[in-house]
Amino acid sequence: MSDTEKMTIDERRKYLRLMRPRYREAGRNEKGQLLDEMEAVTGLERKVLIRLLSGSLEREPRRRERGETYGPMVNDALRVIDESFDGICPERLMSNLVWMALLLERHDELTTTPELLEQLAQISLSTLRRRLARVRQDQPQLPRQKPRPRNPLLQSIPMIRLPWSLQEPGHFETDLVHHCGPTASGEYVCTLQMVDVLTGWSERRAVLGRSYLVMEDAFLVTLHRLPFPVIEIHPDNGSEFFNHHMLRFWGDIVQGVTLSRSRPYQKNDNPRVEQKNSTLVRAYLGYDRLDTVEQTRALNALYDKMWVYYNLFQPVMHLIDKEVTRQEGQPAQVKRRYDDAATPFDRLCRTEALLPEHRDQLSALRDATNPRRLRQEIYDAIEQVFLLPGASSDHTEDVRLTLAHNWPKGDDELQLAFERTEIKRQPVAAPTDPLTVGPTPLSL
Repeated sequence: MSDTEKMTIDERRKYLRLMRPRYREAGRNEKGQLLDEMEAVTGLERKVLIRLLSGSLEREPRRRERGETYGPMVNDALRVIDESFDGICPERLMSNLVWMALLLERHDELTTTPELLEQLAQISLSTLRRRLARVRQDQPQLPRQKPRPRNPLLQSIPMIRLPWSLQEPGHFETDLVHHCGPTASGEYVCTLQMVDVLTGWSERRAVLGRSYLVMEDAFLVTLHRLPFPVIEIHPDNGSEFFNHHMLRFWGDIVQGVTLSRSRPYQKNDNPRVEQKNSTLVRAYLGYDRLDTVEQTRALNALYDKMWVYYNLFQPVMHLIDKEVTRQEGQPAQVKRRYDDAATPFDRLCRTEALLPEHRDQLSALRDATNPRRLRQEIYDAIEQVFLLPGASSDHTEDVRLTLAHNWPKGDDELQLAFERTEIKRQPVAAPTDPLTVGPTPLSL
């Protein structure tokens, strides 16, 4: 405590409680010295100290309420000043009341008096808190951020969380990973990733931008390459997934697929694809910016190799039981039990969704592939992606050059091409050439 700072009432009473035993045991001359000392420390008069030391030091309740110190003028001034400061906290507001009141008076926003300025200068923090709470409850706060209008297309899409206990493959958690670097300006590469809940089968496709043109192409390539039918697509609420074009795509061009979505700002509603975003995309590519056609093509070449490696050779574990235990006085604990690790392909073979010709073709592909060499090829492909230069300001990137070269252009032709391919029943194409569309499988 500084030399100029005064004791509070409670501090004075505590000090006097400590001094009272010495005062009562002291002689006459020593009592006078102690009173001089206590008078200097507490700032109380001598007679007041004697009365307090002789009686009880407990504070008694106030017998008569004191009058109101700050009147309506202070409330009116605080209302205008608080609005001018945009509702900052009382701690920041207290020491800036007077100069803001004078400034507002010069702009004809407030009328001050010497008495009002004196009260604004001496008002305590606790009183200011109470006054502001009273002032602000009658004054609705404007939202700092204009709320974005809700996408009306989302109202027709159910908002759910895919259960972990699904017993059939084809329910895909879907997400888009942005490779924009430190800034999201301009067009940049994104990775469309789909993960099957039951088997852990994963698909990835790089797109340049988020237009309907590239999103449609990525979904068509993925659907053509998948060896089993898609039952449900479950992305977040992004406009790249839910717009008039994509809803027409899933309703007219691709039929029989259910659309659902996760809750806004709830990443745990898509836990499997969020995990794969970290382990299969960010772990390889980091957060650098990719924004050219060549980088998109190189990234898709990398994903073709990862398609074989992670679906045919990398074991995954699946949750088979979840037990919640509760003990009194402690939070609930969840005990999870997983099955034996198996590759997505092996899990898929245990279901009835994989046709025999698909199984034989994928088995032959796994037997003919050296996984150790394939792993090294994946790391070589990553280096190739980062050796390519980024976009330059004097060159315009054409996203059409990133599309699968033999998809017909135009909705009518695309519809006919899709019907000819019979995506859900067609034997899987070799991942080394995933863009080839045809009614028969390629020889491996």
